[in-house]
This record gives sequence, C-alpha cells and structure tokens, in this order.
Amino acid sequence: MLAFAAPAATVVGTHGALSVQGNRIVSKDGRPVSLAGPSLFWSNNGWGGDRFYNAGAVASVQKDWNATVIRAAMGVEAPGGYVSDPDGNTAKVIAVVDAAIANGMYVIIDWHSHLAQEHTRAAIGFFEAMAQRYGNTPNVIYEIYNEPLDDADWSATIKPYALQVIAAIRAIDPDNLIVVGTQTWSQDVDKAAADPIRGYANIAYALHFYAGSHGSSLREKAQKALAAGIALFVTEWGTVSARGDGRVAAKETARWMEFLRANQLSHCNWALNDKDEGASALAPGAAVDGPWADSTLTTSGRLARQIVKSWDGIDYDGAQ
Repeated sequence: MLAFAAPAATVVGTHGALSVQGNRIVSKDGRPVSLAGPSLFWSNNGWGGDRFYNAGAVASVQKDWNATVIRAAMGVEAPGGYVSDPDGNTAKVIAVVDAAIANGMYVIIDWHSHLAQEHTRAAIGFFEAMAQRYGNTPNVIYEIYNEPLDDADWSATIKPYALQVIAAIRAIDPDNLIVVGTQTWSQDVDKAAADPIRGYANIAYALHFYAGSHGSSLREKAQKALAAGIALFVTEWGTVSARGDGRVAAKETARWMEFLRANQLSHCNWALNDKDEGASALAPGAAVDGPWADSTLTTSGRLARQIVKSWDGIDYDGAQ
C-alpha cells in the first residue's frame, strides 16, 4: 500500500483518521467531524462529467470552496461505466483520490450503482485494489453502494452484499471509514438502523436527499436512525428535485443545512459538473479544471459554494 502524509494545516492533518463512535463520525481526538464539499458527476465514458475528474478541479474546490471532502462517483453498470471499462474508470478515480490527498482533503470512492448486488464480485475486486493502494492513508472513505432501489430489501439484499464487500476491504484495510447505501435511493436509513451491520468498526450509512423533493418526513426518518445509534453520512444531496432538475429550493435547503449542523453530519453536494440541469454546480462550457468565477456557477452552484465555504469556519489554505 502507498503511504501518504498530510500537511498539518489541512483538514486531514487536523482531524486525522476518521472513526465511528456511537452515532457520530469523529476525528483522531474523538471530536465529531462534519465535512462539506461537492460530489463529482458519474465517471462514465461519454457522459461529460468525467472531464472534471482532474487535479485542477479538485484543487479549485479546496482553495476556492474551502471543501474538506470530494466524492468520486464512479459509474458501474450504466453504459461507459466500470463494468464495460474498468481500467478507464479506475484511472479517473485514482486521479481524483491522488489530487485530494495532495490537497489534504478527504475523498469518497463511490461505487455509484443502483444494482450493486448484481456486481458483487466486481465490487470486491475494485475495493480490494483501492484498499491495497490507499489503505494506509486516512483521507480515503469507501462508499460501497450509492443508491439501492426501493425493491432491494435492506436485510435480504443490501446488507448481505455489504458484508461481503466490507469483509474484503477489512482484510486489507482494518480501519478506514466505510459508508453503506440504504434502501430506496439511500433514504430508508431507519431500516438499516433496525438491522445494522455488526462485527466491523467504522461503518456509517448513506442518507441522500434533494431539497426540492424531500422534506421533514425524511428528516424525521434520519433522526429516528440517529436515535437508534447508527452514524449517517450525506454522501449526496441536491438543492433541486430528485430528478436533478427544476428550481433551487432555497428554503428547504436551509432547513436541511440546519438539520445537518445540528446533528454534525458530513455532506457532498450533487454535482460538480456542467450538464444543463438544475443540480449542476457549473454552467455549460465551464472550464474543466477551474477556478470558477461566480458567472460560471449556476444558481445551485453559487448556493452550494456558499454553504461549503462557510461550513466549519476554518480556512484550510495552508496558513492556519
């Protein structure tokens, strides 16, 4: 495994290896950690979002957005994804992870799938390779299932898949944080809380929301899961509807941010991309490697940047 050392004046230098204590993700000193940053779009060949899987884009969100985490959403079974081009998609992820490490950020390696249980062997092979490469660095977080569908039962389908992948990772990397997707597009966190994964440390569960579609009922479900004792990580959220489009729901986004702050939850905004849709942070034709002026940000992008930039009150610019 490669060994990386983060400079002291970075978020990773400050918080070190993340772990789970009760229903919180905490730093090396046991203090709750709440990270904020963007998620990249699907990595799939020909979809356009993969152009932003580069060191310049990662450095730009760290320096300009004060992002403390970035998510590499590697497409799996969809056309142009890992199943059809494992080497190409893996190379894109590595480019983002190495750039995040160089900038002292946390980085999520996301198996961006809706049908991961159909590709268990491929997931195991991929995450074994990632664990071999990055298991000695505290920057890396493994997200082993993006969004299971509503008909993928947590206990019968998702959890058995997760246990196989977790076992493979833990045989190589005993402690880096692992995030497991939950039923119904990572919304049914209460079902995971009722039947959590046991026998492994540092396991959190994905909660996804889109402010234009999801409101108080999903927050109540998340609060119930937290009260039951599991840790949550909002690995994907949007300011618009769950379709990824429509107007920015500013008031509901503000309610969600209050909830995340109150519960010390980390989050990644969907998506650092220039696709012509409401969820994109960048206007069509924006530079692929940044930096991005306000004029090249969408309404969603300006709001997301504002939220991320002011999230924890520390400027990780190397001059702390």
